Amino acid sequence: MQIPEGVVGQTIYAVRRRAKYVLIELDTGCLILHLGMSGHISIVNQGESIGVHDHVDFVLDHGLIFRLTDPRRFGSLHWQPHPAESHWLLADLGVEPLSDAFSAAYLIDQCRGRKVAIKNRIMDAKVVVGVGNIYANEALFRAGIRPRRAAGRVRRDLIARLVDAIKETLERAIDKGGTTINDFAATDGKPGYFSQELSVYGRAGEPCLVCSSNLKEIRLGGRSTVYCPSCQA
Repeated sequence: MQIPEGVVGQTIYAVRRRAKYVLIELDTGCLILHLGMSGHISIVNQGESIGVHDHVDFVLDHGLIFRLTDPRRFGSLHWQPHPAESHWLLADLGVEPLSDAFSAAYLIDQCRGRKVAIKNRIMDAKVVVGVGNIYANEALFRAGIRPRRAAGRVRRDLIARLVDAIKETLERAIDKGGTTINDFAATDGKPGYFSQELSVYGRAGEPCLVCSSNLKEIRLGGRSTVYCPSCQA
């Protein structure tokens, strides 16, 4: 993308997040940054050598550099005049999972009459953002719901339980610094330790931690999906 020349000299007055996007608010618009699979941001001193995977530098007034590094090149950077939410990447996003807007009543309404699998429904970013494959597996296990069950056929009380399970799973993962499976690391370089608490994801064929039944694996939406045939109905 072409960053407008007018961005030079503008003030960064807020940095926030919407779904997987980092929003850097400037005077006349917003830089929308997606880190892809393995991208990260760092603050470095001027003069620090540029690595092969360093793609964008923003030089700040006090001499430091805001640097975007993206080894796999899956990330992206966009410019959007205010308001940021009018950009096509953000315009149709669903609610944030840890907000009050993500409630039992909301998800019940979003599932009503839907034939799509409940796992696919909660991973739909137009419904709720931030529920990735790992966390969907774990939340459905906590809620006792089979991933392939049609969203519209899940009882209301179980959907309410699922909302709580999603919030609890995400909050626990945040507390543990995320989930490192391959190369994810937090801003301090440390791995995410929630991977040590996974109940089902990545454990196909192993005994359930609750009932000892062998965990089963299926594919939903092209994603690995693991569940307990006894604990999840």
